[in-house]
Amino acid sequence: MKLGEALANRAEATRRVEQLRARIVANARHQEGETPAEDPAVLLAEVTETLTTLESLIRRINRTNAAVDMGADGTLTDALARRDTLRLRHSVLTSAADAAAGSGERGYGRQLRSELMVLPALPVAELRAGADDAAREIREIDVRIQRTNWEADLLD
Repeated sequence: MKLGEALANRAEATRRVEQLRARIVANARHQEGETPAEDPAVLLAEVTETLTTLESLIRRINRTNAAVDMGADGTLTDALARRDTLRLRHSVLTSAADAAAGSGERGYGRQLRSELMVLPALPVAELRAGADDAAREIREIDVRIQRTNWEADLLD
């Protein structure tokens, strides 16, 4: 099995657990003399099986991520960490640029000469350029990660 397939299976197992949780909660109580639409004990057993499968997938994915070498990006785990921090950097730079530019604020300038002028404390253009660079790096590393996901075999 390829790593990409295992990631898709992990996502499906996670969705399945959430669906089963909702069905268990909906059937956990019923009125006297009636039966629930589904047997919550059977649903709980299915959750247990799905969680066992999910745990196995997560363990194998983590082992694979730590072992797969992506060259200059390091291991797949290193590349994932880099992508996560780039996403945070992009978010911070975008928020800082928006705040410095006065996005969402009414009356950014001044109406009368007697009013105080509100000025940006940060260089908006530089922040936006930094955010654009981070976005480009995110796209590039994401492509390399996706390629690796479909090329790497899942470890046991």
